[in-house]
Amino acid sequence: MNKILLVARREFLTRVQKKTFLLTTIGLPLIIFGFYAMIIYFSVKTTDNFRVAVADKANIFNGKIESKDSEVIFEFVQADSAALPELISSKKYSASLYVPTGFTLNGNDSLQFKSNKAVGLMTREKIQRRINKALEDKRYEAMHISKAQIDSLNQDRDLIKFSTANGKTDGETKVGVSYAVGMISGFLIYIILFIYGTMVMRGVMEEKVSRIAEVIISSVKPFQLMMGKITGIGAVGLIQFLIWIVLVFGLQFAIAMLFPSLTESMQGQPIQPAGMQAAQAVKSSGAMNGLMSGLASINFPFIIGCFIFYFIGGYLLYSSLFAAVGSAVNEDPQDAQSLLLPITMPIIFAIVIMTKAVNDPNSGLAIFGSLFPLTSPIVMMARVAHGVPDGVTYFQLALSMIFLILGFLGTTWVAAKIYRTGILMYGKKITWKEMMKWALKKS
Repeated sequence: MNKILLVARREFLTRVQKKTFLLTTIGLPLIIFGFYAMIIYFSVKTTDNFRVAVADKANIFNGKIESKDSEVIFEFVQADSAALPELISSKKYSASLYVPTGFTLNGNDSLQFKSNKAVGLMTREKIQRRINKALEDKRYEAMHISKAQIDSLNQDRDLIKFSTANGKTDGETKVGVSYAVGMISGFLIYIILFIYGTMVMRGVMEEKVSRIAEVIISSVKPFQLMMGKITGIGAVGLIQFLIWIVLVFGLQFAIAMLFPSLTESMQGQPIQPAGMQAAQAVKSSGAMNGLMSGLASINFPFIIGCFIFYFIGGYLLYSSLFAAVGSAVNEDPQDAQSLLLPITMPIIFAIVIMTKAVNDPNSGLAIFGSLFPLTSPIVMMARVAHGVPDGVTYFQLALSMIFLILGFLGTTWVAAKIYRTGILMYGKKITWKEMMKWALKKS
């Protein structure tokens, strides 16, 4: 045990004391969130000072198109259709809207909108939304329907109250936030397995190719060397991700404080399908209030505890397999790529199941994926985000943890036998058939 800790300490200090560790651990999140903040800022502010000259010959709008912001400005001008291009070419206006004399609200006529350059998707959507809203209001006025009546018809009312069998309210905000938390947690585990598993494999390959392993195993058993490398690199990954979690939450609140006016503006922007449910849930109850209410309904200490367990369990399970592959290959990286396919396929399969589990955490496929050791680190995080016992029962959670521990012990036993033979074998191209013979060979 002491020798395993010595190897783990060496692996840990070797990586943590490098400048690249600080740059990737602290600098990378800052750079990512810096770009993220810039994208949000410029995506919302790109339509500033987009001035539209409106020639309303039919007097449909009565000289006014209401607007809640100043990103797209409508100005009514006294000009005919021939004079509008001159206003655009003079760069006083970015575009023009012409309403012909015979235009009616109930007709099939269309409005002429012309611009001096291509109009972006977001700007086009804002212009269409405002003009359609103004025309809709005029149609209601023509039908003698008051604004109070319109607001009463359009008022959002939750006619159906969702709750679970134990009486807990299952609101849209909670479901949306659970969806987001489950997706983020699952993808983090997915990234962990690939990055740090590959790091273990490359570390074993480097020591084998440089013949350092021959010197080390003269005083350390191959199993102790493998477990020491896995433990040391895993400790680096755990500390790195704990720092990242703190930075992620801190920077998210920092962006909200730096750009408080962007939340309302972003509600009108196109939303990607993967985040539609979470964004819609937040929007329906008011941006920040809905978000904070949803976050308060999530048991984060429990989720973080499960995340750490499945991080460690999944990493130990897969890193032992990555280490076995690293010990079996030589200088050619293509040999490693061909041997990695049986290891990476379950990880990719787990991502596919996770996309199902975040929407239906109690489906048969989600239950299977959360119990099977090779997929449970990713799939279970998607289920526990919905809560216990609503998203996953205590029995299933305990069973999943037991299976993961047994899976780690089994893969470690197999990987250790492969590692013991492969770390000292050179000049031969190894296949999985050959590696299985090493694993099944009696000591």
